[in-house]
Amino acid sequence: MKELINKANIITEALPYINKLAGKVVVIKYGGNAMNDPSVVGTIMQDVAVLRMVGVCPIVVHGGGPEINSMLDKLGIKSKFKNGLRVTDSAAMEVVQMALCGKLNKNIAAQLCALGVKAIGLSGKDANLIEAVKYTEDGDLGYVGKITAINTDLLEQLCRGGYIPVIAGIGADIKGNGYNINADTAAGEIAAAIKAEKLIFLTDIDGILRDANDPKSLITEITVAEIKKLIKDDIIKGGMIPKAEGCIRGVEQGINRVHIINGTIPHSILLEIFTDTGIGTVVKK
Repeated sequence: MKELINKANIITEALPYINKLAGKVVVIKYGGNAMNDPSVVGTIMQDVAVLRMVGVCPIVVHGGGPEINSMLDKLGIKSKFKNGLRVTDSAAMEVVQMALCGKLNKNIAAQLCALGVKAIGLSGKDANLIEAVKYTEDGDLGYVGKITAINTDLLEQLCRGGYIPVIAGIGADIKGNGYNINADTAAGEIAAAIKAEKLIFLTDIDGILRDANDPKSLITEITVAEIKKLIKDDIIKGGMIPKAEGCIRGVEQGINRVHIINGTIPHSILLEIFTDTGIGTVVKK
């Protein structure tokens, strides 16, 4: 009986949050090690499906670093990164597109559909969803793109129709040339453009840490100004920089809350947004 009462209390605790988010857009960046463990993948898909079923409009933006690295290794192509961005020559770009737009994108959509919701897999090339130009701010990184526009009309139509858009981080310029877009950056830009209520980054750490070597140094709430200082002080670095910049961009463009949470924890999305305490870092203006 106690177990049943606890379950009822959990549902009751979630109700105000469900009511507040009903009809709102929540953008979820999914990737990295959160994609590796089948049992965790299952709970993430369940969380996204639950959001749709209770009236929230989730949009999933996914990466696929481990899958891309594996394919590149098999082809003897060395992976290179600069400030958290993958250096992408023409050979690597072909692999990135195959990994993201093919296997990963369609598998995620299929898993969600199997849970009883309607999901549709897209890349940024579809219907000019993600327009981009060559990224040059860190030198020549090859076919790495900088987002210039998001087709929010398409996303709004899909959400109104009850679909969950599942988006691979590939963009295209006006000539149709493809560019690799960092998924963290893409999620931030999409959330900002569609004026999402929340933006959630799933990572393999508990959130933003004051000391990368100390899991207990988790920062539960942080402002944009404080994030900028942590980047300047080289506390936030490497692959966390695009996530942090995505948080900054999202909050500055009007997103109420941006969350960085550990996606390897089962049901991390529901624990973060439908409970009083949450489990990760919340970024606010």
